[in-house]
Amino acid sequence: MAEDNGHSNQRPAILILGAGRVCRPAAEFLASAGSRSSHVLKKWQVSKFEEIEEFKVIVGSLYLKDAEETIEGIPNATAIQLDAMDNASLAKYIPEVQVVLSLLPPSFHTTVANACIEHKKHLVTASYVDDSMLKLDSKAKDAGVTILGEMGLDPGIDHMMAMKMIDQAHVRRGKIKAFNSYCCGLPSPAAANNPLAYKFSWNPAGAIRSGRNSATYKHSGEIIQVDGDGLYDSAVRYRLPDLPAFALEYLPNRNSLVYGDLYGISNEASTIFRATLRYEGFSEIMSTLAKIGLFDTEVHIMLNGDGKRPTFGAFLCELLKCPDTSNSQSQATLMGDAEMVKRIILLGHCKEASMALKTVKTIKFLGLHENKEIPGKCSSAFDVTCFLMEERLAYSSNEQDMVLLHHEIQVEYPDDDDRKPTEIHRATLLEFGRMENGRNVTSMALTVGIPAGIGALLLFQKKIHRTGVIRPLQPEVYEPALDILESYGLKVVETVEIS
Repeated sequence: MAEDNGHSNQRPAILILGAGRVCRPAAEFLASAGSRSSHVLKKWQVSKFEEIEEFKVIVGSLYLKDAEETIEGIPNATAIQLDAMDNASLAKYIPEVQVVLSLLPPSFHTTVANACIEHKKHLVTASYVDDSMLKLDSKAKDAGVTILGEMGLDPGIDHMMAMKMIDQAHVRRGKIKAFNSYCCGLPSPAAANNPLAYKFSWNPAGAIRSGRNSATYKHSGEIIQVDGDGLYDSAVRYRLPDLPAFALEYLPNRNSLVYGDLYGISNEASTIFRATLRYEGFSEIMSTLAKIGLFDTEVHIMLNGDGKRPTFGAFLCELLKCPDTSNSQSQATLMGDAEMVKRIILLGHCKEASMALKTVKTIKFLGLHENKEIPGKCSSAFDVTCFLMEERLAYSSNEQDMVLLHHEIQVEYPDDDDRKPTEIHRATLLEFGRMENGRNVTSMALTVGIPAGIGALLLFQKKIHRTGVIRPLQPEVYEPALDILESYGLKVVETVEIS
């Protein structure tokens, strides 16, 4: 539907800001929920959800064409042009809706949140609640406005799964002794068809940077800190008890301790650990690439100039300190696997020939050895690597991605309890990309967009009574949200093991 002026139809509305990858699942979900013909709506009503008032969905983007493409084929949805950094533009549309869902980058949220508070409209985001958003808490409460942040996958579904498990244990007088959480976005096994067994649905720069972040967690009462330069070397092989066919490994994920405070278990849990999952072998290869210098962000002398650009092969030879640099333009192209392995081991980047060979296969898969000129936009090794990864590690149109989220909680009960003293509670969400109406919808877009849409729906229905800046940590949010996720087909599988 084309742009309207926001006044021609007085039906209640939810405004979605941003027309990126996660927008369409959110728009489809909300447009369906706002229509009385929705078959999904009937499922919710059977699941004790009362009748939902009809409403329309408005998708706003800086470029009208992007919004129109996002809602193509979605009934009950309208596209508008809207500049989220322009207060006049926000003031034109926000007063006409009941709830705003911002799927814009985090840097936009404070501006949008202030506009929502001014016009007394609720706001949902899938982004982390940062300090700038927390500062709006009192202002939002005074206005009677709810700003629901971290309503995506991670953060989002992870919070809801964790709090459901923790609250259930506390109701039964249990104490949380250990909390372990693992999450990832990966290619499906069939799409993990490269030496890294990994692919990027977006720009790889952020994912590579995250692999250099330091990490802090608590294990058996001891605070463990991992330096960013050693993160890849800290990877541990891992098998999920209920999914043993997946050969995985985990890396500690930033500061796990803050989750102890968020979940109210800091004083009872001796282990609090959050990790990122990858297929086994990923971290060793990435660690070796890092040691070679392929993730260095400083401007490199070979790439700092307006003259003739070096080839990828010549640049690789420079990083591998090849002895004969007179013909380095073609040397890496002609260099055999055994010679590259020898260089990597000789430079101390890797001890085992088998791992050096896996790294060489990755180098060649990416094209880092090729006799092709490096583009002018690349000024560092990091730029070069990101350029090639974005090109060579992208999903094809028919490949599926995969989301895997797993919590494992150890619960101890009082000695006078009839139950066994210790239980291991597990909850797992495994979701693959889908083909819907001829479109390939990624599991990442689904698991971020649908929870965000659910948050907007709950606020529209006045199911959330807390005001201010909140996360989905309370039963009034996570109980209906998890029920709706299951109705939509995003099911969390829970198991209990008594030890």
